[in-house]
Amino acid sequence: MTSPPAPRTSQLRRILGMWDLVLLIVGTVIGSGIFLVPGAVLRPLGNSVGLAIAAWVGGGILSLLGALTYGELSAMRPQAGGLYIFIRDCFGDLPAFLFGWTLFFVIGAGSIATLAVAFGNYCAEFVPLSPSATKLVSVLVIGMIGVVNMRGTRGSANLQNVTTSVKVLAIVGMAMALLYFGKHFAWHPTESIQLAAPSSLISGFGLAMISVLWAYEGWQYATFSAGEALDPQRSFPLAFLIGSATLIGIYTLANFGYVAAIGPGGVAASNRVAATAISTILGPASAKLVAATILISMFSAANSIMLTSPRVYYAMAQDGLFFKKLAEIHPKFRTPAFAIAAASIWAAILAASGTFEQLLTYVIFIGWIFYALAAASVFVYRKRSPDADRPYQVIGYPYTPAIFILAAAALVINTIVAQPVRAAIGIGIVLLGVPAYYFWKRNSAGIGDELR
Repeated sequence: MTSPPAPRTSQLRRILGMWDLVLLIVGTVIGSGIFLVPGAVLRPLGNSVGLAIAAWVGGGILSLLGALTYGELSAMRPQAGGLYIFIRDCFGDLPAFLFGWTLFFVIGAGSIATLAVAFGNYCAEFVPLSPSATKLVSVLVIGMIGVVNMRGTRGSANLQNVTTSVKVLAIVGMAMALLYFGKHFAWHPTESIQLAAPSSLISGFGLAMISVLWAYEGWQYATFSAGEALDPQRSFPLAFLIGSATLIGIYTLANFGYVAAIGPGGVAASNRVAATAISTILGPASAKLVAATILISMFSAANSIMLTSPRVYYAMAQDGLFFKKLAEIHPKFRTPAFAIAAASIWAAILAASGTFEQLLTYVIFIGWIFYALAAASVFVYRKRSPDADRPYQVIGYPYTPAIFILAAAALVINTIVAQPVRAAIGIGIVLLGVPAYYFWKRNSAGIGDELR
């Protein structure tokens, strides 16, 4: 193959502007991580605030390297499906299908289910709920965002813009209040425990980075909506740059606020650091403010995943590698409504059954294999199509994508070495997609006819 295949004619409307993409990136990433994991970052680093901030900034820069790489790819191949398209073009149908398979059955649906169930649990801060009522709230949340997304991309994007803006303002306001009223900003040096040896520092930093990268997870989803972006050659690179820089700033500010409120030891000892910090500064009653912020944050993140991930299933179905019905565009709403409905139903099943936690735990690290493959596509595209139109070229090529790929590989290898049983189960779940791939490859026409 000497050049990428020509883009297919799409009925999806190009209506997402640059700021829609920025807020989509920020809204997808900020879920519950920044409210919960700062303690998990500090502990393996011996409560060293300097090292913890370095980990948060380093994780943001690593995400930025990947985002800049995806900026070139999205500008060059602005089609619905994003990463799926890049992997398919450069490495073949099978790895692309396995990415979509894993996204549909575990990563995408599991993430939505996780956020919806957590939403139901946090509702108990305001209204007492039984376990069955909590599950019902979770399913209703999934159903609501599913309907909003089926009825129009513009309406879903508007909802995303509002909820993301509210949660960003809330987090920044919270951090500023903690900094202003906190008494621990000038922490005493003895509060930071020194790590015993360089090997301990490396190991601790690696553990901290796993938590940091989990908190940064989700910026990749914006590529799935490339088929609906206005002027994608310009908007995607800028959106990735602005979104990544914004996230680094928000996360760094929030961590300084937590330390100012309760000190490094308090942050390290808490698994719900935002609630602990606010309660310490403003009193226990203020914990409801944190709960409300987290509710908005999780709703926004779930909506953003629903807005983006079904575009992958839509692209797979166009290729004959998934249910053909999912390739249809709603004649009135001009959305991949059947793909959205399928994603909503499966996420609701996972939320109601409670099986999402085990599945997501096993498979989440697998995502980084596909993220690395997608980033490696930039090398393949440049070799195969050196004269192709590239409105934007990744800064620092080839080092920028290479560093991101190496870091992703290190994360995957570290998981396999540290947790071999969990990793083996996760890989096994992904490989279950191999027979499914050949089944769809041979019988896609018949399956599509049956489902119509």
